[in-house]
Amino acid sequence: MGVPRIDFYVLPDQKDNGRALLACRLADKAYSLGHTVYVLAGSEAQAAALDDLLWTFRQDSFIPHERYPLVGEESSPVLIGTVLPAEATAQVLINFAGRLPEGFERYERVVELVDQHPEVLAKSRERFRQYREQGCAPETHKL
Repeated sequence: MGVPRIDFYVLPDQKDNGRALLACRLADKAYSLGHTVYVLAGSEAQAAALDDLLWTFRQDSFIPHERYPLVGEESSPVLIGTVLPAEATAQVLINFAGRLPEGFERYERVVELVDQHPEVLAKSRERFRQYREQGCAPETHKL
């Protein structure tokens, strides 16, 4: 397992739902490319909101997803939870938690969502440095 690819997607504004919608769009794109996705939320409320938004953010899309920990044996291609599973069950990790995810190196790609909110910017700069310290070469994409 090599070093994961780390991508910071930076929104030009700080709309209320901007980062959540971006998480959904990126999960949708990864799923359509055949990748499995884990969305790490910072709280139960955030996980529930992302869960709801994945059903409704686009009228013509259906992204099979469920909450982690799983109720049954079979898991969906997209999982949402507040803790990372002990085993990486997905290829792409979308970090919505606002902290460096412990165990991020088990994923092929890590996606960070940034908007122009001062606290979000400050925390994302900190994570950018932390990824570098871990030997990763994060890239920034301005949207």
